[in-house]
Amino acid sequence: MSSNYLSDPIIFLLDTVFSFYILAVLIRFLLQWVGGDFYNPISQFLVKITHPILRVLRRYIPAIGKIDTSSVVLLLVLQMISDSIVLTLKGLSFSFAALALLSFSQLISLLINVFVFAIFARAILSWLNPGTFNAASNLLYSLTEPLLATCRRIVPDLGGIDLSPLIVLVGLQLAKMLIIPPLQQLISLVG
Repeated sequence: MSSNYLSDPIIFLLDTVFSFYILAVLIRFLLQWVGGDFYNPISQFLVKITHPILRVLRRYIPAIGKIDTSSVVLLLVLQMISDSIVLTLKGLSFSFAALALLSFSQLISLLINVFVFAIFARAILSWLNPGTFNAASNLLYSLTEPLLATCRRIVPDLGGIDLSPLIVLVGLQLAKMLIIPPLQQLISLVG
């Protein structure tokens, strides 16, 4: 009992700190990828908290086209550090390959969750304050519009009702169901 008494709060705190920073790096990466407004106050906050580490990494890791590979490397390294600390504190052993796969699957899951929550938040904001501008709604629009616009091109107009958020949400959930379980099986095999 005494080992869990201290290790559980430590795990919680470390996991929370790492998770928030990983989320900040991921959202910055996505906004950069979709061409979000970097003069937005929320974007400026994300840039300020992520720039010191990314500035160093960008010296050694060049971008590949539109993909900021230094952000991708930072995401994977941070997730692996977080997972290794948590697993070690829980007294679990793991191989490097299993750790890398676990971290990769968690990042994929986080990526899908970011889009799911962004679509929900955008929908709720559009119901509460339609047509008003604020920093959050601008970023949510930048983040979700590429997915929703692609869906709108595929799905015909149904008399003024936009079903693209619903279809994209179903597609994201389906992607999560198809991608994550095979990765988890692979982790148990590599384990």
